[in-house]
This record gives sequence, structure tokens and C-alpha cells, in this order.
Amino acid sequence: MHRNGKLKLPSWAGALVLWAAPLAFLGVFYLYPLVNILKISFTHSDRAVSPLIQALSSRSIQHVLWFTVWQAILSTALTLLLGLPGAYLMARYDFRGKALVQALSGIPFVLPTLVVAAAFNALLGPRGWVNLALMALLKTTQPPVTFVNSLSAILIAHVFYNTTIVLRLVGDFWAHLDPHLGQAARMLGANKWQELRYVSLPLLAPAITAAALLVFIFVFTSFGVILVLGGPRFATLEVEIYNQTLSLFNLPIAAALSIIQLICTLVFSIIYTRRVKHLARPLSLHPRRYTQHKLSNWREKILAGALIALLLGLLTTPLAALAARSFTRFEAERGQHTLVNASVTLDFYKELLINRRQSVFYIPPVRAIGVSFSYAAITVILALALGFPAAWALSRDSKEQKSPIDYINQILDPLLMLPLGTSAVTMGLGFLVALGRPPLDLRASPILVPLAHTLVAFPFVVRSLTPALRSIRPRLRQAAAVMGAPPLQVLRQIDLPLTGRAIIVAATFAFTISLGEFGATAMISRPEFPTIPVAIYRFISQPGALNYGQALALSTILMAVTAAGMLVIERLRIADIGEF
Repeated sequence: MHRNGKLKLPSWAGALVLWAAPLAFLGVFYLYPLVNILKISFTHSDRAVSPLIQALSSRSIQHVLWFTVWQAILSTALTLLLGLPGAYLMARYDFRGKALVQALSGIPFVLPTLVVAAAFNALLGPRGWVNLALMALLKTTQPPVTFVNSLSAILIAHVFYNTTIVLRLVGDFWAHLDPHLGQAARMLGANKWQELRYVSLPLLAPAITAAALLVFIFVFTSFGVILVLGGPRFATLEVEIYNQTLSLFNLPIAAALSIIQLICTLVFSIIYTRRVKHLARPLSLHPRRYTQHKLSNWREKILAGALIALLLGLLTTPLAALAARSFTRFEAERGQHTLVNASVTLDFYKELLINRRQSVFYIPPVRAIGVSFSYAAITVILALALGFPAAWALSRDSKEQKSPIDYINQILDPLLMLPLGTSAVTMGLGFLVALGRPPLDLRASPILVPLAHTLVAFPFVVRSLTPALRSIRPRLRQAAAVMGAPPLQVLRQIDLPLTGRAIIVAATFAFTISLGEFGATAMISRPEFPTIPVAIYRFISQPGALNYGQALALSTILMAVTAAGMLVIERLRIADIGEF
């Protein structure tokens, strides 16, 4: 009992209250559709276990699983190889244009795969800028560089996508390490490499491990990169689920592969959540002006400039090629196979507003922008409403051993990552099957798309808010409670002011992720309410330079909005230890 006579709930009961809405949402819009699609799939088999055994015993499926694992390991290693030096630069140095570099590095992470594929095609494709320049230089009609449909394209695209995870997660944690620790080691005779090996790396191990696991999870479930840039020779579990479902109509095998993928993702997620808990315990954080310094000599400036050029070269050159291509029209000379007579034009953007066929059923491409923004706004509201209670529950770890709160969080925290590891095809089919009949007949409702987007954005919101809430000193809450403040007043006057910027960052992430989501949206969106990625796909699927140009124009618009979101994040982010 409280001293004022009101009933006080046990701490574990309060944690369950916070988890109630997030778990209800995941139960209705994730587990229920997933169970329905798996149930329907297995009803076509004599024995429920036979599709799983058949999948595990198939040589082709074993090859797909092996390729999924080793390409994920290789992609993760390459991402760390590029990201760790960049994380050190961002953590320890302050230089002009740093916020812009961080913002630009975050753009690829939230772009849809169709935009990335178009960007790499605009740069390195058969008619990309590089091949056009080489063909003109060598006076040949065949593109000298073969990039698409290769393993190199897959690996480079994965590094392109995921480098920002290492930059942010490891870089933010590194920025808070007390530089006096390294200085003390140097005073005791250690050189720079010994300081890195015996001081910095042991302290950074939780952040590096967590970043590697998170990158591995995303690469393990890669779909669009493999499908578009890898070609028919390469297939991951995600691509095989897509092929078994839509090409071969073999739902039992697709369901079995989904189970394998979910089990693997759950294992990786459990390991990840346990490692990431070490990143955000209450710390005596140092401001960046204390841990960072200017580039003081020419050697530091040269090395920093080379690293920044490498990062921006990989992360922005394809996007710059895409944007430039959207303003360029090529004409072919009669009798020639090469494209010449390039001219700057705004025609592709103007076409977004024109209905050339004068059809009453025609949906202007510009409408997709308004639809995407509306869906993104709804997604932000839903993701924050669900993500903040879950993050608050995760931040309330008890200091007591074997506390019920710890057990609850250890069980429920990995569940938040499951939507990210679920096939978009399986999730879309689950929505259509389970939510297309009473009591939840939402198949014809536009709200279905924001619900799917919230499933994807919800884990990012929780991962962005939880470290900020954990970093709040428990004594502040305890002092407020001793003075008689109820939990809601503590939330309003302590938690929200201290996490205000983190909330804005989480909202911006949810907004940009919603704008770029394509996999599930392509299956459940209504034709009269297309999103920007769906409209891009429609244009890419149709022949003709005009359709391709409009796809490039929409891709460039999406890039610009995403870049603005990243700039907002960098402007408002504080020196919190975060995962994104």
C-alpha cells in the first residue's frame, strides 16, 4: 500500500501493464496472421511435419541455407571493415561537415531496395555512367563492366545498406568512453596499438558484437538486394520463400522455410538483445566536446579526408548517379547502339503530373507522394504509442538477482525483432488471409498498410528509445517517488523531458522507414492508394525510357525526403548511446 492509501502494484505487474498494448498489437497483427498462413499451408500436406523434413533434406534448400549463412558472414565482415574506422573518426574527432556526413551515411539504410537497385544500375549497369564513359573512351558497343547479377553486387550493396549501423551504434558508444583511460595507458608506456588492443577494444566489445549481430540479422534476411542485383544464380532463404510462394505456389515448403528463418532470427535476436543490454546502463556520460577534438595535424587531416572520401564514395556516389540520371535524357544515334546526345531535362518530373491517356482510372504518380506521407504519419503515431511503453518496460530492469522483471524482459525483448526477420511475402499473405474476414475484415481498408509499416518500424522505435530511458539515473525517479510523485507525473516531468530528442529521432526513423517499405506494401496496398515504392516498381516494370525516367524521378524525390529526415535526426540527436 502507498502511504496515501492507494494500492501499489508489484514491479512485475507494472511491467506487464506496459507490455500489454505492444503484445496485443504483435499478437493480432503479427502472430495471428503468421499462424493462419502456416496453418493453411500445412493443411495441404498429409503430415504437418513433412514439409519441414522435406525442406531440410533437399539438396537445393541446403545450398540456399548455406549461401544465406556464408554471404551474411562475409557481408558482415566487410561492413565492419569499413564501418569501424569510420566509427572511430565520428567518435573521437570533430570536423566541419560532420553532421552532413553522418546524415548522408544514414540515407541508404532506409531506402527501398528498388531505389538502391536503380541507383547501382544508374552508376554501374549496362547503360550506367561508368559503362557509358568507358564505351565512349574505348569506342565499343559492349559495356566493359559487368556488375549486376554478381556476388560483388550483393556484397557491395549490403555494405552500402548496413555501414550506418556500425557508424551509429559503435560510434556513439565509442564517443562516450572516457579518453583519460587511453591517456593513462599511454602514460604507462603503451603505444597506440596497445591502447587500442588492451583498453579500447575490450570496452567496445559489447557495441561491436551488437552491431555485427544486427548487421548479420539484416543481411541474413536480405531479399530485394539478392532478387534484383543478384540475379537467378543466387538465392537466400527470403528469395526462396518468395519463389516457392509466388512462382511455384508451393505454400507448404514456403511455410517450412519461414519456420527455419524465424528460428534462426529468434536465436540471433536473443543473443543480440543480451549483448546490447551492456550498452545502455546508467552511465556518467561525457559531452562530445569533452571526448572529441579537432583534426590538429596534416597526418590526421589526410587520413580523415581519405576515410571520408571512401565512405561518401560508396554511400553517396550511386545515389548521386541516380539523381543525375533523373535529370538527363539520352538519345541514340541512328545505326548506333550507344547512347549519345545527353541533355538536361525536367521532363521526367513534369510527367508525374500528366495523364497522357486521359483515363478516369489513371492515378497520377504525384498522388503516391501524398499517400506515402499519410501512411508515414499514421505509422509514426502507432509506432510511438506502442514503442514507448515497451521501451519503458525494458528500461526498468531490476537490480535484484532473478527478478521477475528481468525474466519478463528477457522473454519478450527478442520477440520485438521477429517482424524484421519474417518474410515480407509471408507477412503480406498472412494479412490477406487472416485480416480478410470477420472479426477483422481489413482487406479493403487503407489502414492495413500503416499497420504493416508499424510492424517494421516498431522495433526501430523501441531500439531508439530504450537506451535513452536506461541512461536516466534511477535516483532521479526514486527522488521523485519519495517526494510523492505518482508514476504518470514521473513520466511527464522526468522521463519525457530527458528523452524528448530521442522521441523525435525515433519518430523520424519511423517516418522514413514507412516511406521506403516495399515488400509487404506491394502485396496489400490498394491500386488507388499507391505508395512511392509501389509507383516506382510499376514504372520500372513497364518498358520505355519515359517510364524509367519517371521511376528515377520518384526515386530522387524519395531520396531527398529521406536525406531531410536524416538531417533532422543529426540535428536533434544528443550524445545518447543508441542502436540507430
